[in-house]
Amino acid sequence: MLKTRVRFPAVFIITFCLLLQFPVFISNGKSSVVGKCSINTIKNTYEVCSGFTLEVDSLYQNMNLAAAGLSKNVFQLALKGYKKLKSISEISRDGILSIVDFSKPSDKKRFYILDLKAREILLNTLVAHGRNSGMTYANSFSNKPSSNKSSLGFYKTLNSYWGEKGYALKLKGEEPGINDKAYARNIVVHGSDYADETFIRTTGHLGRSQGCPAVPEKESKKVIDYIKNGSCLFIYHPSRQYLKKSRLVNS
Repeated sequence: MLKTRVRFPAVFIITFCLLLQFPVFISNGKSSVVGKCSINTIKNTYEVCSGFTLEVDSLYQNMNLAAAGLSKNVFQLALKGYKKLKSISEISRDGILSIVDFSKPSDKKRFYILDLKAREILLNTLVAHGRNSGMTYANSFSNKPSSNKSSLGFYKTLNSYWGEKGYALKLKGEEPGINDKAYARNIVVHGSDYADETFIRTTGHLGRSQGCPAVPEKESKKVIDYIKNGSCLFIYHPSRQYLKKSRLVNS
């Protein structure tokens, strides 16, 4: 019978390393490792992953996100990217995480602003997608100028300002090749009369933007003031291309 000195099943260790393509051979209570994989590495990874999973579960439950219609998978991806950006000091607003869930139709409230420290939902509201991204559902995305499409991924919020769209918020795309042209494309958070419930009652869906995450005019100032000046915004869609390409999702 094989014995080890680690505190979790050897089956898990072997399976984990096989998945990483680094075989581990265990005998006489000692490990022999091929490549960079070691028992300590696996143990540390296991502890980190377990801790993160517990944090996701705790926040998700305490903030009652299921009742608000936000899936745990989307929240987990958002929190993962948020933590990565925070670890490299790319975001400065600690505790504020915003999520736009484009897997939902535009007539649903799919913009979530979360306060992770207070463990509460600050706001859940409507948000429009780009006119060339789709009608009721957004299903096509682009980083190209003049595409009139939304871009997925993680953003850092910048400063608010008054411009042609009224009170608005500049965004910096944090994912090369995915949304890093957002600033140059003038993709901003702003209010619009086509992004409210009155428009939905008339047409069955929200109006569409030129790629900006436009929100209801009456709530735009509150949205912008909640998230401006260095918070994390995650725009999600279950796009295989995005999920495969994003370094923040796969970090």
